Amino acid sequence: MSSAPASPFRYLVILACISACGGGGDGDDDEFGAFPGVNVPANFVFERVIGGLTYPTAVAWDDQGLLYVLEAGGQFLDEPVPARLLRVEGGIATPILDLESQGIASAAVGLAWHDGGFYVTHRSPADRSGSVSKVALNGTVTTVLTGFNDSQGEHQINDVRVGPDGRVYVCVGPATNSGVVGIDLAPFVTLSPDVHASPCQPIVLTGQNYETPDFRTADQSDTVLTGAFVPFGVATTPGELVPGSARCGSAIHSFDPTSPAQSLGLVAWGLRNVIGIAWGSTGDLYASVNGYDVRGSRPFADVVEPTYRIVPGAWYGFPDFSSRFDPITDPKFDVANSLKAAVVVGGQPMGKDLTFVIDHAASGLSTPNPSVLVGEHAINSSPSKLDVAPASWGSFAGHLFVAEWGDLAPATTPLQDGTPGYRVVRIDPNIAGAVASFLENETPGPGSGHGMAGQALERPFDVRFGPDDAMYVVDFGIARVNPARVAMGQVPYEFPPQSGAIWRVRRVP
Repeated sequence: MSSAPASPFRYLVILACISACGGGGDGDDDEFGAFPGVNVPANFVFERVIGGLTYPTAVAWDDQGLLYVLEAGGQFLDEPVPARLLRVEGGIATPILDLESQGIASAAVGLAWHDGGFYVTHRSPADRSGSVSKVALNGTVTTVLTGFNDSQGEHQINDVRVGPDGRVYVCVGPATNSGVVGIDLAPFVTLSPDVHASPCQPIVLTGQNYETPDFRTADQSDTVLTGAFVPFGVATTPGELVPGSARCGSAIHSFDPTSPAQSLGLVAWGLRNVIGIAWGSTGDLYASVNGYDVRGSRPFADVVEPTYRIVPGAWYGFPDFSSRFDPITDPKFDVANSLKAAVVVGGQPMGKDLTFVIDHAASGLSTPNPSVLVGEHAINSSPSKLDVAPASWGSFAGHLFVAEWGDLAPATTPLQDGTPGYRVVRIDPNIAGAVASFLENETPGPGSGHGMAGQALERPFDVRFGPDDAMYVVDFGIARVNPARVAMGQVPYEFPPQSGAIWRVRRVP
């Protein structure tokens, strides 16, 4: 686990955030109550199902209609807590399985019931690559797929859903903010020296290399050149061909559950950090995506974060185009030179202007029609997982509801103004770009930021409609920036345990 936070954090982020967290919690909170600090539309009731959870990331129901919660686990903590599966009944969360002890490393992010068990997305304890496992309620855990190596970086493997075609769909974030491994990925490079973004098809590079301090040496004056789609410290050349990977990042994949490895196929790619997916009432597939950060060797000041309609086989522009498919070379995306690395091509210095890292014509790449952008979220709001309202929701039926996890400024961007996210928004897929707030705190920002920890929304990460047609919101809990942790060799974020919750929104006459 926007990225991030989607995306830890949002990118050392939602993912790092999610990947950096651990789990616990006794689940003994009161079941329901009034929460006047949260705005909800008329004819809807907002209530807490359970609190005291540690880094919850997903909910799902078994074929008996019982509710289960996935806790992410945490590996960046001094005393990492395990990923867990819990069953929730009557306001009590009962631990069903310690997933960490069964080979499911944090962050565990996606949860979907199918054919007698839960599919769970997570990192592999062997090499930190993204993996999918199937968990039976008797405790049996079977690895279904592994080797999504982009997940060794700050953006983990994310949502998992069973499609209307019976295939299992998986969201895989990319290593890197914008294609280049920089000093912002130092904790991940230390753990996985070969981590880098991987394309889903062969691409031709333009040979842009970024001069970055070499954090691997004792001499702080040492620098190194790093290109795109290669490990830290590896330079590229103009015209260099990078092979595609069947288990690439920045992508949505799908597989037949009867033969996962043999049937694995690409749905779409070039999605900056795809967190969640859902199918609309007309059968269209939608995806919520965390946009670029102003961080790393190739910072990119994008202006919105997207929810897209997915066109099968399409490339969505990562890492050379904005969420609206504008070229990264547009001056409006530029940042101060002090935040950027010097560019070297063929041994020659090229200044610090943002340029393409992929030769698009030679690679056969073009972005889809901008009409696929159905929702424009505020930058750094971290649109996360989403779902589609059932017919019983009246005029909102068929609308997309997206959890916005919120920002991690200034760690992910020094440019941010305000407190984007920390809410659930509504998108009418027939009105391109429009995002309307549905569930939000009366005071912008997380509840803990204004003295209402546990009494207001903190970090919404997942939205699911249950068998009762109510909306369930998975609230990850408190996540805050703490730069002092860097001196301890930790990521600059902290995540107090037992601060997560599951909320429910019911429509009433």
